[in-house]
Amino acid sequence: MDYIKRDLESVILELSQEYACILVTGPRQVGKTTTLKRLMHPDRTYVSLDDLEERSLAKKDPALFLQLHQLPIFIDEVQYAPELFSYIKIAIDHGAEPGSFWLSGSQAFRMMSLAQESLAGRVALLHMSSLSQHEIYGEGKQAPLSIELEALKKRKPAGKQADLYELYERIWKGSLPGLVSGKYTNRTVFFSSYLQTYIDRDVTDLVPGINKLLFSDFVRAAACRTGQMLNVHDIASDVGVSADTAKRWLQILEKSDVIFYLRPYSNNLLKRTVKTPKMYFFDTGLVAYLTKYSSPEILANGAINGAILENYVVAEIRKSYHNNGEECLLWYYRDKDCNEVDLVIESDGQLHPLEIKRSVNPGSELIRTFSVLDKGSVPRGKGAIICMRPELSAIDADNYILPVWMI
Repeated sequence: MDYIKRDLESVILELSQEYACILVTGPRQVGKTTTLKRLMHPDRTYVSLDDLEERSLAKKDPALFLQLHQLPIFIDEVQYAPELFSYIKIAIDHGAEPGSFWLSGSQAFRMMSLAQESLAGRVALLHMSSLSQHEIYGEGKQAPLSIELEALKKRKPAGKQADLYELYERIWKGSLPGLVSGKYTNRTVFFSSYLQTYIDRDVTDLVPGINKLLFSDFVRAAACRTGQMLNVHDIASDVGVSADTAKRWLQILEKSDVIFYLRPYSNNLLKRTVKTPKMYFFDTGLVAYLTKYSSPEILANGAINGAILENYVVAEIRKSYHNNGEECLLWYYRDKDCNEVDLVIESDGQLHPLEIKRSVNPGSELIRTFSVLDKGSVPRGKGAIICMRPELSAIDADNYILPVWMI
């Protein structure tokens, strides 16, 4: 089993030279602990709050906890002892050296809110998701996706070409390190255990006494609607819970980084845009497991083949930004006249429209809706169709054809 180098490593090391505290958040089992341990020097103390004795001390007497453990320190699963944050702030204010505190946690919303409340201006916040296709199959350093010709040309040598079925094998397998690295070989057992551990540890921590079987059914119902505009009532009726319960449970999934939303783009000049977000899962392998697709070939020809491809593309674009420590301004567009653009990247004062298609030879008619963005106050930049074309191409000078394997 080989370690897979993470693109975020260089960012962590660079920021550790500037910030006294680094906080790495992300879903469960995406490699936060493994990566930070690999980057540690021998003089850094490692403490996991999975250890109940350490957790108890950190919660009851955080000052003593920090006195007992020498700096620099890596505190893993720090979400279990939020009491530490105020004392870390005190240590930083008293002159803690850059890189003194490395923290990791799997409840991103909770961690970020605690950090912003207690450590505002003192902590570098980083998000780690599951492995990107560049980390798994590519080489070299990968920049955030930019829809500019020279930037796109530089992406080609960093990726690994994949045809339709090779790509759906990537989608079906997913990108969690435990499976990709070969540590675990039984995919069904892996995802079943992953889901059970997530519910037993994260969900019950957020909502004690929750009906675990019903929540598991709820996650499956949500997975069936990945890549679609969110319809809370439909998901609720599938499982037999109220819409209010479904909303609360969706918040749990979002807070623990299992799902994320793509918000609709709008501004004061675009009055007729819809307000409903689209929902995606952080890992397409988990979606394929939850929706009972037993092979990549069946998935490639199944009912959700377009939606799960869109999920894959959106997730990979987000990773390309997060892995460089950058914010991703990513939207979708849909108005009440049914004009729709799958993705809109806002970058350098421009809007870059993107369409995602399973086709190898997409037609020029797909870019016609891009012009709806011209009505807004932010100028439209270059656009692209992300599809199964094997090589980078173009429809015209302002609209490119980008292979999925290059993102």
